[in-house]
Amino acid sequence: MGQHRGRATKPDHDNPEGLWTQADLALLAELRDAEALLPADAPRGLLSVRLSVMTHDTTSPARQELDLRVLARERGIRVVGVASDLNVSATKVPPWKRKQLGDWLHNRAPEFDVLLFWKLDRFVRRLSDLSTMIDWCSRYGKNLASKHDPVDLTSEAGKILTTVIGGVAQIEAANTSTRVTGLWDYTKSQSEWLVGKPTYGYTTAQDERGRPVLVHDEAAVRVLRWCRAMALRGVSARHMVKVIDRTGLCGPGLTTSTLLRRLRNPGLTGYRVQEDRNGGVRRARLVLGRNGQPTRVADPIFTRSEFDELQAALDKRSKNQPLRQPGGATRFLGVLVCAECGTTLTAQRTSNKGRAYEYLRCRGCPGGGMGAPDPQGVYSRLAEEVLAVLGDIPVRIRVYVSGREGEAAADRWENVLDGRSLRTYWQSAGAAVMAADLLRAGITCRVTRVRIPKVRAPGVRLQLVVPKDARDRLVIKPDAFGSGSDAGLSQDPVVPCPSRSDTAQAAT
Repeated sequence: MGQHRGRATKPDHDNPEGLWTQADLALLAELRDAEALLPADAPRGLLSVRLSVMTHDTTSPARQELDLRVLARERGIRVVGVASDLNVSATKVPPWKRKQLGDWLHNRAPEFDVLLFWKLDRFVRRLSDLSTMIDWCSRYGKNLASKHDPVDLTSEAGKILTTVIGGVAQIEAANTSTRVTGLWDYTKSQSEWLVGKPTYGYTTAQDERGRPVLVHDEAAVRVLRWCRAMALRGVSARHMVKVIDRTGLCGPGLTTSTLLRRLRNPGLTGYRVQEDRNGGVRRARLVLGRNGQPTRVADPIFTRSEFDELQAALDKRSKNQPLRQPGGATRFLGVLVCAECGTTLTAQRTSNKGRAYEYLRCRGCPGGGMGAPDPQGVYSRLAEEVLAVLGDIPVRIRVYVSGREGEAAADRWENVLDGRSLRTYWQSAGAAVMAADLLRAGITCRVTRVRIPKVRAPGVRLQLVVPKDARDRLVIKPDAFGSGSDAGLSQDPVVPCPSRSDTAQAAT
């Protein structure tokens, strides 16, 4: 292990926030030495470490991992990996959607036999998620083990007990959610600032009695007043962003939409607001108190008349863009790229003087690189090109093969022929599935826009770029947890270890 100083030392796997003491590292080395003495056929264990918020009262990731390694030693399990997902809520994010644990469950299932976690509520907080994981373990021949709960899926009684414990964890999570909701409802009715993120232009401070209050952030207020003055002169929000970028007061990454959202926030008048998402558009709205009136929580940055003048000036420059579509405005997003600057093309929709316009543009070229009119036509041409180049490739599906006891072959993934071509598959699955497959395979389409004499709209040329390993990347990997978009393939097929004659039919 070598010599380490302080608490900033970490083991060799990814554990960015788990600080390890000298005693922790010594115990880790001892446990690893014990693992080396296990027989070759010892069960293989994956450790799942999760934490929502790191506080003094929570069990650190380092302590969770060491406790699980001790449990693995007691049960004769060899640790083959650690899935550490920190700052992740078990209520909001199920195991298969977590960054590290999800990768193991989706792509590395043949590498472990038992999934170990510190406590069931550290693993899941919803009965539906627990039921899904129990079903997945049954299909793939895996088991669950907990340091502090009697979890065992090798018997029906163990499954029932695990479900009961999961129900208790869900009740605890619901009680916590109720308390948090009650706190927010209480704070909305108070003139004092208790918790929450302040409106841009304000920051938190303490008054003479030590209570939190909102005060003006002078640098942000200066930016807001500059923007109001520019808006009253008819300056566009895009130009405002360029001016602000030169000052360095807002830091890099400020966008036009973010600036407009800040300028349209009624919280600039000193009242309490909350975010309202209507049709995909983020807007802040006033929160009314018990008397039906807005609740003032700070001194205003703009008076009501100043704020109304600002909104009227912004409305004059507004192009009345339509509401954001739930599926996104751009089809083949990430596949269509600009041949000149290499950035992704996005669909822009706007209306002016009662006439609607739609075009593709990029971020790197000045003015969007002349744009590309008729996005629907570009999408159709791209689909035709893809089918012409890739349509005859046979569909291969990844299946999970369970090795039979006593056989040399272990659990593994295999790619088997589906009997269809990619053309048939994409024609039945739809353009959205095709776009997702192209993006997964690293296939792009370079779009070149050229000027045509005496024609306002530029000409558009497409060039499909296919990586050498695109066929392997196009192997369909069905979602074992039913949240994927593969047509008719909601779960990973699990098949017993095939005979040699069957194996000969599998695609390599």
